[in-house]
Amino acid sequence: MPVRSTRRTFVGVTALTLAFSVIAFTQAAYAGKPVGSDKGATTEETGGGDGTGIYAAARITYSGSVAANGSKGNVTSADVNWTPPPCWYAPYLGAKDFKKKMSGDIETQMNAPGMGGHAGAALSELKRHYEDEYGWTDTPGYKDYNVDKDGEGMFWAAVENPDEPDLLKRNSCNDLPFWVDNGEAPPPQYEQAITPEILAALAYQHMQLPDTEVSLAPEQTTKVNLPTWAWLDKAVFDEVQATAAINVPGFNIEATTTARPVSLTLEPGTDDAVTYPASGECVINNDDSIGEPYARGKANRTPPCGIKYLRSSGNGTYNLQATITWDISWTGTGGAGGDLPDGTFGNGQAITVQEIQSVNR
Repeated sequence: MPVRSTRRTFVGVTALTLAFSVIAFTQAAYAGKPVGSDKGATTEETGGGDGTGIYAAARITYSGSVAANGSKGNVTSADVNWTPPPCWYAPYLGAKDFKKKMSGDIETQMNAPGMGGHAGAALSELKRHYEDEYGWTDTPGYKDYNVDKDGEGMFWAAVENPDEPDLLKRNSCNDLPFWVDNGEAPPPQYEQAITPEILAALAYQHMQLPDTEVSLAPEQTTKVNLPTWAWLDKAVFDEVQATAAINVPGFNIEATTTARPVSLTLEPGTDDAVTYPASGECVINNDDSIGEPYARGKANRTPPCGIKYLRSSGNGTYNLQATITWDISWTGTGGAGGDLPDGTFGNGQAITVQEIQSVNR
């Protein structure tokens, strides 16, 4: 194997990357996202196996409180600087399947009309990398696509997160497909290789929090200067979990993300109102409820969680926003775990506020 300087400074790597790009952007089947990121975050198992259950592509599966059909959930991170991973590397194909796919794509492009110059040279370099052990310091080349190790590992490749709006970030996992033996961790230079922590972030992104409507008294219609009580019972205000897992022979990891409700924030929908408490944030009680249900005899009390409107809504309504803040944590394979930024999810409720009618005698 020829030894070169590190891949990030060796000019030959530019040629290899160019060759890979030629294939990626001219072959719809490869499409630069070889694990099927057009299927949402869930990927398809394609290409068949070799009789031992080794499939051609890994699949991230979701369970628990997640959005349907691999779509994005409704939770919003309270940290505006936090985002889910825009891309990652995951098991892609066994050696024989990878050889069939990659060699076919290379030959097709090399035989394309007008394919010469730098692009043609780059394709030749790419072919040498996978066939003739052409590599560099931290990245070995392969002999005949590692077919003598078929069933003992898989080639890993980049997966785009289809919910990432920034195209450059989505395409930032641009290393060539690389080999990982079953039961071994990916080489350390691939920092974006799939891990339980990445799965936890993806579970967070796909988590579906319940549509919880706040109980109000009076309901829907209240009076000017009359305190409106707000509360959430423990029975409708409980933790939710979402799990993301990837399972292929020799590589099985998962992570469960848990959301626990911690507070309710009320926004009256008008500046002509006051909230209880003044911050508008009602914290969770010891029994995991929030606020206090209204009952007879409490009319002259100040609600621990609620609103008082100071002006009528006229012929319309005010849009009361009730936003729940959730504490987010995760646990994963091998005892991994930690915290993720708080999540929020809010509902709007139409509130009619009327003037108190008085009768002159």
